[in-house]
Amino acid sequence: MAAPSVIPFDDRDGFIWLDGKFVPWRDAKTHVLTHGLHYASCVFEGQRVYNGRVYHLEDHTARLFNSARIMGMKIPFTEDEINNASKELIKRQDIVDGYMRPVAYRGSEMMAVSAQQTKIHVAIALWQWPSYFDPKEKLKGIRLDIADWKRPAPDTAPCHAKAAGLYMICTMSKHAAEAKGYADAMMLDYRGLVAEATGANMFFVKDGKLHTPTPDCFLNGITRQSVIALARARQIPVVERHIDPKELADFTECFITGSAAEVTPVSEIGPYRFTPGTITETLMSDYSEDTRKEVSAVKL
Repeated sequence: MAAPSVIPFDDRDGFIWLDGKFVPWRDAKTHVLTHGLHYASCVFEGQRVYNGRVYHLEDHTARLFNSARIMGMKIPFTEDEINNASKELIKRQDIVDGYMRPVAYRGSEMMAVSAQQTKIHVAIALWQWPSYFDPKEKLKGIRLDIADWKRPAPDTAPCHAKAAGLYMICTMSKHAAEAKGYADAMMLDYRGLVAEATGANMFFVKDGKLHTPTPDCFLNGITRQSVIALARARQIPVVERHIDPKELADFTECFITGSAAEVTPVSEIGPYRFTPGTITETLMSDYSEDTRKEVSAVKL
C-alpha cells in the first residue's frame, strides 16, 4: 500500500539502491521481459520511516528473506547488507518521515514458468510520506465493503510470504470497494471466516477484549504483532481466533493495522457499524508513540 501522489513514481529525484549500488532515481530500470513482471516472482516489504529510522527494520528485513526463501529465491545479499543499505538510503534521500519499499524479483534471463537461471535483483526505494491525518479526524473511522474475493487456503498459495501475486485480489477488491464509495474492503478466507483488509490486519473489540483473526492463511503483519504486544502491555486481553462474519454484529469497535495504515479505526463494514472508542484510541496513541522512540519498546 502506498500513499496517493500526483507525481509518478518513475519521475522523481533522488537515489534508489539497486543490486548493491545507489543509482539516480530515474535510472533504476528493469526490462519489460522481467520474469517478476510476468509471473509475479517477486517479494517485497512496506516499511515506515519515522524520525529518520525504519520502524522494526530488522524484522522487516528478516521477513523479506523468509518470503524469498518460501518463493525459492536466494537473495544475493545478507540481511545486514540490506539493513545498512536502508539506513544509508535514508541519509542520501534526507528523509525524516517516509515510506520504504525493498523488493526482490527474478530478472529477464528466462521467460517461462521455469526460471531457475534468472538473476535475483534487489532494490530499495524511499520517498517522503508525512503523517496525513489528524488523530481526531482519523478517529471518525473509515468505511469498508465486504470483498467478493477470498483469501486462499495455505496449500494453494504461499500465504505466509509477502509475495506480489497475493495482492492481485487485493487490488481488485479495493478497486471494487472504491467504486462503491468505500475506503477499503474486508476479505473473508476460503472457509468464509474473517481474514483481513486488502492490505491490513483486522481487530475487533467486545467487552473490553481485543479479538483478531488467527493468521493461518494470510500474513501475520509486523504492525499486527506490535499492536498485540502494546495491548498486552496495557493489560488488554487479546484473543486470536477464527471469527465468523456474523459475529461482527456483536463487536463495538474495529480497527485495521499495517505499516501504511498504522492503526486506523473502522466505522462500518458492509451492514455492520462500529464506534471508535477507548481501546482503539489508546492503541492508536501507544503505537504512534512507539514509532517515534529511538528504540521500539516492542520486541517481536
